Amino acid sequence: MTKLTLGSHPFLLGFDQLERLVERTAKSGNDGYPPYNIEQRDEHSYRITLAVAGFAEGDLSITVEDRQLVIRGRQSDDADGRVFLHRGIAARQFQRSFVLAEGVDVEGAAMEHGLLHVDLRRSAPENIVQTIQINTGGTTT
Repeated sequence: MTKLTLGSHPFLLGFDQLERLVERTAKSGNDGYPPYNIEQRDEHSYRITLAVAGFAEGDLSITVEDRQLVIRGRQSDDADGRVFLHRGIAARQFQRSFVLAEGVDVEGAAMEHGLLHVDLRRSAPENIVQTIQINTGGTTT
């Protein structure tokens, strides 16, 4: 018996990219750092908020790579000869990835009170009706 995957099902032509997105999302095992929220601000806009206390704007980078929003953070170790009796605020790097749906674009980003806000907007899809002409003679062009 042959196992059908999402991309190979006969009724889902052209959805192999969706299957790759699902696999990529499942493999991006995030460890929970930094914590984040995703909120829907209105019908077509969203905001991702990451708690990045201790990071400066220069320590953070935001890129979109192949429909994947990637946020990276790297703090410089500013110990400068200080002796810590307890160090509970770790200067650790992170990478947080979010797969963006087709038509969702990054509008901008802002830092505020130790929170990084990344605003997203979904463009309204156009309703296109296409009439396909049926040729007689058995050939398609």
